[in-house]
Amino acid sequence: MTRAYKFASLPCGRRGKWVVLAVWIVLLAVAMPLAGKLTGAQSNESSAWLPADAESTRVVELSERFVPADTFPAVVIYHRDGAALTAADRAKAAADVPRLQAVTGDPKGSVPPRRLAISVEGPIPSKDGKALESLVNVKVGNDGWDLLGPAVDDYRDIVQKGAPGLEAHVTGPAGYAGDFSNVFAGFDKSLLFITAAIVIGILLLTYRSPILWLAPLVCVGFALIAAQAVIYLLADNAGLTVNGQAAFILTVLVFGAGTDYALLLIARYREELRRHQDRHEAMAIALHRAGPAIVASGSTVALSMLCLLVAVLNSTKSMGPVMAIGVAVALAAMVTLLPALLVICGRWMFWPRRPRFGTDEPSERGAWARVGAFVAVRPRVTWLVTAVVLGGLAFGLFGLRTGPLPASESFSTGKPDSVTGEEVLGRHFPAGSGSPLQIVTKDGTQDAVRAALAKVPDVSDVKLAGTNPGRPSGGLVYLEGTLTAPPDGERGFTAVERARDAVHAVPGADAKVGGASAVTLDITDASRRDQNAVIPIVLVVVFGILAVLLRALVAPLILVATVVLSYAAALGVSALMFNHVFGFHAADPSFPLWSFVFLVALGTDYNIFLMTRVHEESRRVGTRRGALIGLAATGGVITSAGAVLAGTFAALGSLPLVFVAELGFAVAFGVLLDTFIVRSVLVTALNLDVGRHMWWPSALARVQAPPAAEAPEAPEAPGEPAPAARGE
Repeated sequence: MTRAYKFASLPCGRRGKWVVLAVWIVLLAVAMPLAGKLTGAQSNESSAWLPADAESTRVVELSERFVPADTFPAVVIYHRDGAALTAADRAKAAADVPRLQAVTGDPKGSVPPRRLAISVEGPIPSKDGKALESLVNVKVGNDGWDLLGPAVDDYRDIVQKGAPGLEAHVTGPAGYAGDFSNVFAGFDKSLLFITAAIVIGILLLTYRSPILWLAPLVCVGFALIAAQAVIYLLADNAGLTVNGQAAFILTVLVFGAGTDYALLLIARYREELRRHQDRHEAMAIALHRAGPAIVASGSTVALSMLCLLVAVLNSTKSMGPVMAIGVAVALAAMVTLLPALLVICGRWMFWPRRPRFGTDEPSERGAWARVGAFVAVRPRVTWLVTAVVLGGLAFGLFGLRTGPLPASESFSTGKPDSVTGEEVLGRHFPAGSGSPLQIVTKDGTQDAVRAALAKVPDVSDVKLAGTNPGRPSGGLVYLEGTLTAPPDGERGFTAVERARDAVHAVPGADAKVGGASAVTLDITDASRRDQNAVIPIVLVVVFGILAVLLRALVAPLILVATVVLSYAAALGVSALMFNHVFGFHAADPSFPLWSFVFLVALGTDYNIFLMTRVHEESRRVGTRRGALIGLAATGGVITSAGAVLAGTFAALGSLPLVFVAELGFAVAFGVLLDTFIVRSVLVTALNLDVGRHMWWPSALARVQAPPAAEAPEAPEAPGEPAPAARGE
């Protein structure tokens, strides 16, 4: 074995393979207990996602001296459908108060268990006499998200049993948080099984082997556990913010990206097994030749994710390192553990289609070779027509509605009790009951601030509040107001903006407006700022990696343009589906950015898979033949990889949350579009049309290939000399 392959041979040597396997088994033993703690380290409260300079963040910090931190109001609403309440109903609601106060939370076995409600206000009758409202102020403390789901379930058990015909619901911030918590609870295991089943199914179809799929799946499993352990350590010790959505997306990304890298390596290994009798040597050569593409692909995705660190929104910023860690660990597993496992097991893993030494590579006369021959007839017409079609799909972008997604519209299936409760609440009480505006102002200016807010539409009942009403603390006073408009609708957000304008105009007050509606509004504004900041940086990073890898400038420019066009087309189709098929209210403000990062980074993966092979073959037989051979050799791999990645992201649709379902659909559709159309047809046609100029300014751009190598016939097997080189 030559010196060029020595480094690649380390994980697949006769002794090295056992060392690698032993190291990963030790890592697994250490990581498993830590990975299991990741759910408990999540921060799913909206206020934890806010940028430090947001006005609502300052209100959260300053209001802690007036109201307990980590407090969520649960709104209990009693009513009879179309009828007035009875004396027995009012007695039932009053009797529920001490029972609501007595609910305890004990998720970690603390002794003695503490009461969750720091106060219960009510029951308060509505003006029409047809409903009662009780406000349960729930302090979750350090237990946070884990506590709200069980607590809200307990509250519902209390209020929904008793008087026949009396209906009761638990809504408000705590009610919604409890329903979201229940959606996430236990779903990590379900998503894992769904994703694994999809990957297994696609690998079985790809390899037609009942055994081979085990190797990449085992490696992905190892990688996911190791990544979760690292992320938990950072969340617990380094302040990394991780929410439930990030944890779910991590699962599908590690499965999808890790399996993609496995497919590329296994395909190249199978080629080399036909040329080399010693499987150790075959794997060393396969890893040496496919390794740069795999490492470049993983690095592109990881670095693109790390670009999110420039975001100001914590939920977006934290997504960067979480996803980057997942991809980096998956990459490490696929270039160390996977080669070791495949070499340990030997050729029988491919049964019943074992690649035998000396046999031909069948992919070179397969479907993608025929596609290349078809495209080669009229490449310019092909890429122009394809680009026009993709541009037409991109017009759907003009119909993409983005903005604050009301909590009532956040569930893609079913109608949780919190949504029903909010609807009932809005019929009998001010829409913002239980979700007040929070105002912090300097002592002595409170009367002027109240007078200013009295003139703001949809804001009412502004009064001194907190655990010490009316008394200043640190030179500040605290007030609360009620929104008469839905707190998570456009009128509610407009009221927040007007309230801020009003109090900011009070001389010397230095007043600030916060609360749940203000938090949502600030998250929306931060998301839009992040989109404008992150997208250009991701494009520069992707271009830089492609330029270094391909040693050219023209090819990276063209490839980045195709990725952007593919992204626009995917979002255009997604907008049409969201609006006219799925009936979603809107897309979350962060949806375009997250979709962009995933689609551009993962789309560049397939560019790298294809173009590194095209570059390799072009040096040997010329750009035209190299493009055809590259497509024929990698078309099947890219198709399988795209199917796996699309399938794993489509699995997110099983989570009944609109944002996750939207992201899953957009990425899945975009990956399939990229796999079957952009990478295989558009890029190949551009390669054929632009020719050797794709590689400018490298020396390859100046090489004139012999006519025999430029012919459009089906390509010969890769790695074999061109006819001219053989003297034929």
